[in-house]
Amino acid sequence: MFEGFEQRTIDCDGVLIHARVGGSGPPLLLLHGYPQTHVMWHLIAPRLAEEFTVVATDLRGYGESSKPETTPDYVTYSKRSMARDQVAVMRALGHEEFYVAGHDRGGRCAYRMALDHPERVRKLAILDIIPTGECFWRADKTFGLGYWHWFFLAQTDDLPERVIGADPDYFWHRLASGLAPKDAFTPEAVEAYLHYYRQPEVIRATCNDYRAGARIDVEYDATDRDQGHKITCPTLVLWGAKGLLERWYDVPAIWRDWADDLRGKALDCGHFVPEERPEETLAELRAFFTPKPSGTTETKGDAA
Repeated sequence: MFEGFEQRTIDCDGVLIHARVGGSGPPLLLLHGYPQTHVMWHLIAPRLAEEFTVVATDLRGYGESSKPETTPDYVTYSKRSMARDQVAVMRALGHEEFYVAGHDRGGRCAYRMALDHPERVRKLAILDIIPTGECFWRADKTFGLGYWHWFFLAQTDDLPERVIGADPDYFWHRLASGLAPKDAFTPEAVEAYLHYYRQPEVIRATCNDYRAGARIDVEYDATDRDQGHKITCPTLVLWGAKGLLERWYDVPAIWRDWADDLRGKALDCGHFVPEERPEETLAELRAFFTPKPSGTTETKGDAA
């Protein structure tokens, strides 16, 4: 995996972020989701590196990155804090402006980054999510049963840590199997995910990610909504046609309230888009992020 990539550890104000860096060309940051690591991009990153300087990181709390202790308000694991890490990573690598693509929790970090640091994010791709606040504001019984882990992981005592810690492999497979077919992941990727998921500090940190999501991240989204603050850079939204979002929401309609320049489509897969449909995902990301020839202008897109 990640042949030709260099491994880096970058100090972001005391939080160490693990990254793989490879390729050349315009800088492109790739952010992963739960319950995974940067390895989720292994089928796509080497091919993107043929045209881009690809940076694939572990979010704080995940993989080889730091797992800091949380604060009572969970700001330590807010997507604002995670986004700040990633901006620092790219700056340390010499990239003041960059493209970013994020899946799942990484997508939440990515859209927060575009809202908080619009001068940094040139283009944004978001995979298989709607904004965190929208999820909770629209929540009903169907959402609660389908995304049950959101409410379980967000419990403020040590209940989720104790339950997951009793059998991490079962919990990982149980969660993943509810969102994707059994053959969605390569054996090598599953081995890499479980290596970290079995570690108590990762279980604790990733629960804190969801605790922050249910609390302070919703507050940040509410502030942006109330103030009419929107994503200004070109934005691509991809989601799984066989996933829960397609069943529950008009995905592009929701994102149009958050992004000024939106395009996107559903792919023939479930939640884990880059691993279930790597060729299609690669083609969509490559077409979206590839700079237009000099002298041409990009027109605003629209989601299907």
